[in-house]
Amino acid sequence: FKKNIHSYTTTCWIVKRRDSSTDNSSERLVRSLTTTYLICILFQSHTFSSTLTARASTSIAVTAKKSDALPFLGYPENLSGYVGDVGFDPLRFSDFAPMDFLREAELKHGRICMLAWTGFVTVDMGARIYPLPEAYEGLTSVTAHDALVQQGAMSQIFLWCAVFETVASISLIQMLYEESGRAPGDFGLDPLGFLKGKSEEEVDQMKLREIKNGRLAMLAFSAVVTQSVLTQGPFPYV
Repeated sequence: FKKNIHSYTTTCWIVKRRDSSTDNSSERLVRSLTTTYLICILFQSHTFSSTLTARASTSIAVTAKKSDALPFLGYPENLSGYVGDVGFDPLRFSDFAPMDFLREAELKHGRICMLAWTGFVTVDMGARIYPLPEAYEGLTSVTAHDALVQQGAMSQIFLWCAVFETVASISLIQMLYEESGRAPGDFGLDPLGFLKGKSEEEVDQMKLREIKNGRLAMLAFSAVVTQSVLTQGPFPYV
């Protein structure tokens, strides 16, 4: 900028020295030069500003934290601090839903699927609870659904699940909106004392094991149901 201003000043001085009569042509030339230099300075300022902005944007993009599970995506910041966090939230649910609610849902589905996979496979391996009603004879885990719907047992299961969900929703609402201090998924159920006398680090390690097994169980239950329907055979469904 200093160089441009110096050139402009020198040019104007030369023009005036050449034409000391200060006629209209000299004044028009000086005004034209002034306009030209102002345009050049403004253009250079805009270019310089755009370059800085582009460099800043590039720097931010390069240094932004990436997800461990999906390195080609950005890290979902709201997952930070939760046990089992590997940055996996490709649909960005954590951006608009409370994380405690999402963790509660993940734990609940994981626990149900751990029980469901075990029950599903156990029945197809021949396990039964006696006395067995006549309507249950010869059923597999797949064919049992329709038969139990007709018999009425599935309606009872639906009823008791609805009662449990209604009661559990009270503690969930208190956790989300009344800051009860309850941890997601914590129902105070530890009959074998796995967490008794444990340090915070050891408790987190147990929670991590539950999260990992729950996630695996959700995939495993989906897979075992699919495979059993396709093969219509007993375990191991091949």
